[in-house]
Amino acid sequence: MIEPRLPKYQWGQRVKTLIDLHNDGSFPDAPAEALLVGIGDTGEIVQVGTHTEANIPIYLVEFSERLVVGCLEEEISPV
Repeated sequence: MIEPRLPKYQWGQRVKTLIDLHNDGSFPDAPAEALLVGIGDTGEIVQVGTHTEANIPIYLVEFSERLVVGCLEEEISPV
């Protein structure tokens, strides 16, 4: 069993993206591979969860009123 990695970031924390985030199929209303969030866009962490198989933190980040994207620690940085 893989030991869970503790989250670096917390709920309510402001973050920015370090890479462009594209649709991986999680957004059925957007085309596959469509750009969802660009490098440097800012948002707020609204939930912190764990990927059950890999035991790594997953952050739900709200970038706009209707756009919440799941991010890995490597994809975001504190503002």
